[in-house]
Amino acid sequence: MLRKIRLLSAVVFFSAITLLFLDFTGTIHEWLGWLAKIQFLPALLALNLGIIFFLVILTLVFGRIYCSVICPLGVFQDVIARIGRMGKKLPYSYSPALSWLRYGVLVVFILAMIMGLNAVVAILAPYSSYGRIVNNLFQPFWQWGNNLLAYLSERIDSYAFYETEVWLKSVLTFVIALVTLVMLVVLAFRNGRTYCNTICPVGTVLGFISRFSLFRITIDTVECNSCGLCARNCKAACIDPKEHKVDNSRCVTCMNCINICHRSAIAYAPVVKSKKKQKDVSEKPGQSDGKVNLSRRRALSATVLVAMTTTLKAQEKKLEEVEMKKDGGLAPIKERKEPPRQTPLTPPGSLSARNMAKHCTACQLCVTACPNQVLRPSGDLMNLMQPEMSYERGYCRPECVKCSEVCPAGAIRPVTKADKSAIQIGHAVWVEEYCIVHTDDVECGNCARHCPTEAIQMVAIDPDDKESHKIPVINTERCIGCGACENLCPSRPFTAIYVEGHIAHRII
Repeated sequence: MLRKIRLLSAVVFFSAITLLFLDFTGTIHEWLGWLAKIQFLPALLALNLGIIFFLVILTLVFGRIYCSVICPLGVFQDVIARIGRMGKKLPYSYSPALSWLRYGVLVVFILAMIMGLNAVVAILAPYSSYGRIVNNLFQPFWQWGNNLLAYLSERIDSYAFYETEVWLKSVLTFVIALVTLVMLVVLAFRNGRTYCNTICPVGTVLGFISRFSLFRITIDTVECNSCGLCARNCKAACIDPKEHKVDNSRCVTCMNCINICHRSAIAYAPVVKSKKKQKDVSEKPGQSDGKVNLSRRRALSATVLVAMTTTLKAQEKKLEEVEMKKDGGLAPIKERKEPPRQTPLTPPGSLSARNMAKHCTACQLCVTACPNQVLRPSGDLMNLMQPEMSYERGYCRPECVKCSEVCPAGAIRPVTKADKSAIQIGHAVWVEEYCIVHTDDVECGNCARHCPTEAIQMVAIDPDDKESHKIPVINTERCIGCGACENLCPSRPFTAIYVEGHIAHRII
């Protein structure tokens, strides 16, 4: 019964958190966004003392329940391990704890947090690792499925679904997510919870606390016949059947050992001092537990994703050609390039680049939730995989506050729509030599027409000439850095107007 409760709880938590990273509409976040905020590292960075206290007490009472139920990366490993053990009678075996590796990685993780080495923190954080895997590797398939439904529903005059653009946000982040997935699959497929008990810093911290937990897996030495069946089914490799001991620092309370023991020699109960019992020498042949057929997947996911990305690029090129023909086909549309920003743009609510770097775990939840496709993972080594803003595909609409609503770590603080209109994350910069008023000798004014704060005015180059073309003049005191001007500027390959970020945001 305990195992069934644990499995049901894990499935519910895992499915809900996965949907958070897959959902690009933002509707699921309104109901299930709290699941991201109860993850250990985001709660720690957000200084959410209530959640941290709850998780510590939970571990002190029940052991590493967090790792087997709440942590999505832990449950994901269980799924892979279940696939790996299919067809194997006795898949696992006891192995001594690699304490030097566990605590060594934890020391590196803590030093990286203190020194501001955000890339190391982001790579080792379990919740963030799973978020990047879902966002970069699984979400494209979810979006393609949505687009297929949108296409089919449109054929029957229904608009229950709408098409969304699928694009590769960051090659480096994609590669890191793919390498992480491959490593997890290999380790979990062969040895179960190896990653949790050798690399994961959160698992090491909770493992240390669980040494003193009230409820633990205990072995009755009288009933136990040392058949080793429990150890062979322990995905944490923490049961020593010869010594009748369980390493509680590695045990994730999955209850597999209780379910498999035919002599009821293993129990999950409060630990109390008792007299040592004599071991019974009677033996019974072990039996393997029941098999569950699960679908095989992920083997070709990387290859398929690369192929589909290539196809998507080809479709984008075709779309550009169609648009070119609509415009008269006078010249090919040049591919857009990102402007040379001196300071990266961070979302409204992040307060400053320093606050973003200090608190962000690079989980990509805000990237998923951004409806305007403005946020993308950074390729800068100092802020690797943390979100930054870019306006090639859209701009930051003043009425949108999705990223501030979903951030679980305090990197993007909650802001209202009214507050956002007064937050200046950067200011627009006009580059005269790129403007089509000079390069093509035509009127434009696109930037001024679409500026939501009216920070751009068009003035004549020659005030005395009535036929003189007009150029933009920017009021940097009113500009909030939303990027509407940059996004809608027709100049290629570089826009004639772009947003330069501020290290610390200002209130105007």
